[in-house]
Amino acid sequence: MLSARHSALDARHLPRTPVTLGTRGSPLARWQTDWVLARLRWAWPELRCETKLITTTGDRVLDKPLPEIGGKGLFTEELECALRSGEIDLAVHSLKDLPIEDAPGLVLGAICAREDARDVLIARDASALAGLPDGARVGTSSLRRSAQLLAARPDVTVLPLRGNVDTRVRKALRGDYDAIVLAAAGVLRLGLGEHIAEYLPFEVMLPAPGQGALAVQCRADDDDGLQLLAPLDDHASRAAVTAERTFLKALGGGCSAPVAAFAESRIGNRTSIIAMTGLVASPDGRRVIRVSGEGDYPTTLGAELARQALAQGARELLR
Repeated sequence: MLSARHSALDARHLPRTPVTLGTRGSPLARWQTDWVLARLRWAWPELRCETKLITTTGDRVLDKPLPEIGGKGLFTEELECALRSGEIDLAVHSLKDLPIEDAPGLVLGAICAREDARDVLIARDASALAGLPDGARVGTSSLRRSAQLLAARPDVTVLPLRGNVDTRVRKALRGDYDAIVLAAAGVLRLGLGEHIAEYLPFEVMLPAPGQGALAVQCRADDDDGLQLLAPLDDHASRAAVTAERTFLKALGGGCSAPVAAFAESRIGNRTSIIAMTGLVASPDGRRVIRVSGEGDYPTTLGAELARQALAQGARELLR
């Protein structure tokens, strides 16, 4: 949640030159950057901002599934390079696209309040997953989604699916696939919710670590940037996604691995408890390891659930 606007005293320390936000050129990336811009301007009415388009490897290579071209940094590396060079001051990311390794010289200045973290099914005939015909063609280029789809419906045929969110939705509606699976957050942010046939429950489709959350990076030594982003940071969302990303990191998996996690921060009697479920699956969906737990500290909880998953054979699945 955004707090009240900052005082005139704080405003005296605003940068004199426009703050440049880097963004990819996709409609969803532009929407996300505009969303962050609006909140920055609400918190700092005197702030001057501009945006700069950055093309990433993931944007350029559209004819191959993501796992084939490398899952780490495909949509973020060029933005991070522009940050380090001073070409931009802030970079807006879908958190699930960010590699789990700390980027040298950069920090996550804000993790914004999370949108719906679920995945959704989009189908031209509005069928739910259980209602798809035998052998249905389901589009996704995510190993995580593919593994869980096959665990729930081993009869379906999973086919590669690339492109912007609106392009993928269009492919489903014209019948290129019987159904596709996408993150609810992107579909809702682009106003395409009317095409959702089913919100897939976490029992069927656990999301990617960080799914639904936006992260804004800045340089670690940029005190102005950190001050600007402070009002946008959502503490509950940060705690939840930190637990999820710690789970992924402790497993040794990258953002393209068949690993899923969802955590939420629950406020109790003057304390905050984080509840999380993590999952590791074989790519064919025949074996699924699911672990759950609660804890006070996100990194401790994430690491403990990863330890439990590894004890149950997760390392073999990740190979």
